[in-house]
Amino acid sequence: METHLLSYLTFLPVLGVIAILLVPRKNLEVVKTVAAVTTGVQLLLAIQLLMGFETGVKAMQFVEHASWIPSFNIEYFIGVDGLSVPLVFLTALLSFIGVFASWNIAKATRGYFSLLLLLDMGMMGVFVSLDFFLFYIFWEVMLLPMYFLIGLWGGPKKEYAAIKFFLYTLFGSVLMLLAMLALYFSNDPHTFNMLTLIENSSQLNSMFIWGFQASKVIFIALFIGFAIKVPVFPFHTWLPLAHVEAPTAISVILAGVLLKMGTYGLLRISFPLLPDATLWFAGALAVLGLINIIWGAMCALAQTDLKKMVAYSSINHMGYVLLGMAAIAGAGNNLAAAQTGLSGAYFQMFNHGTITAMLFLLVGVVYDRAHHRDINGFGGLAVVTPVYAGITAFAFFAGLGLPALSGFISEALCFLGAFPVFRTVTIISGLGILLNAGYFLWAYQRVYLGPLNPKYADLEEINGREIFTLVPLMVIILFFGVYPAPFLNLVSASVDQLIEWVWVGSNLVVQ
Repeated sequence: METHLLSYLTFLPVLGVIAILLVPRKNLEVVKTVAAVTTGVQLLLAIQLLMGFETGVKAMQFVEHASWIPSFNIEYFIGVDGLSVPLVFLTALLSFIGVFASWNIAKATRGYFSLLLLLDMGMMGVFVSLDFFLFYIFWEVMLLPMYFLIGLWGGPKKEYAAIKFFLYTLFGSVLMLLAMLALYFSNDPHTFNMLTLIENSSQLNSMFIWGFQASKVIFIALFIGFAIKVPVFPFHTWLPLAHVEAPTAISVILAGVLLKMGTYGLLRISFPLLPDATLWFAGALAVLGLINIIWGAMCALAQTDLKKMVAYSSINHMGYVLLGMAAIAGAGNNLAAAQTGLSGAYFQMFNHGTITAMLFLLVGVVYDRAHHRDINGFGGLAVVTPVYAGITAFAFFAGLGLPALSGFISEALCFLGAFPVFRTVTIISGLGILLNAGYFLWAYQRVYLGPLNPKYADLEEINGREIFTLVPLMVIILFFGVYPAPFLNLVSASVDQLIEWVWVGSNLVVQ
């Protein structure tokens, strides 16, 4: 079974879609059960992948390689390494949780869960693809389900939010397509195989586009395409609206998985394929990370909508990822800084997925009961919903980076890696930690503490199904906060491999 494990993981949701479409329209509980079983089996397969993955190995594992379109040298080429395995597991986990978070969906239920499973397939395909053409197909497949999930099941401004998301992402996809074609034709023989493109990356050094070095032009095109997904300032304006209007489960997946696809694309494609341009752009990446950290935190501090505050916190937290990634520049061949920064960036990507997923689930809990998210409209909810308030406190403290919770470790590693390379930028970025604590604690005080708002004297406590979606995330956050070694060991070989590809490819170090 392991020979085709990645194919099973990727295409299992398609079988779930077929089964859902065969269920009679009125059997809504059966539709939900099919979606839960499908994503549950996928999660078990992801756990099997995680347990069977060999740490310390740089080479791709669980590889499946076959010719697909021979005339253009396009291949069905999938595999995983330490960079992709955590995100494969995260995708499977949040898709499974997303089904239960969507249990109350009553409008066009079959359509909703069918699109949710198609979205799951697209996300999974992105993280296992090693052929750029295949990667691009999965990247685009994911766009359509997300558009409809926001546009049909979202809030009052759902159509505008869906169109804005679609246009931003499509613009980035066009640039990515042009960059992909440039890489394809620059390689002799022409190929979309990412590993082959990495081996032949030096061919771009002597090529020019409009008088500029080809590698830098292609890097910028790819960066914009990926930066929109992250999102990096100033390409972030689609995100808060999309989060606010999207259903709870879609906000969870949007923040937990889709945002990671931007940084994953940079690490999987841009960095190893374009090593010279990567080092050339590292300083700008650090500055953009700083802007994300400070701007995202200040915007979050100004919000009165609880969900929008969490959305802006995502921009803030993804800034730490960018800062850690910039450490690849390794000023003075500082290998330790590069390793620490990249490990922190990988870890922060995963931790942000779990923490922000918790936050959006918790916002959904109170919205389902109060039917609004106005921070100033609550007050004293801990009096009537102590369990809910306690779990929310856990998530808020994880978000602000409290020691012994996973967010602290990953943010600290990003700072430790970036400091020797970009000292001033890192010091200023530290202000984001204070702002981060400010908006979380202030929001918690206004919503959960103080005198109880009489309007919510009978507010219902969090129920068993909602706790079920939160407990796995709490366990992961606490476990990696106390004992991060398993995750860091999982990604260490891939970190070393990426540094080797970038540094040797750009002649920064001599082997």
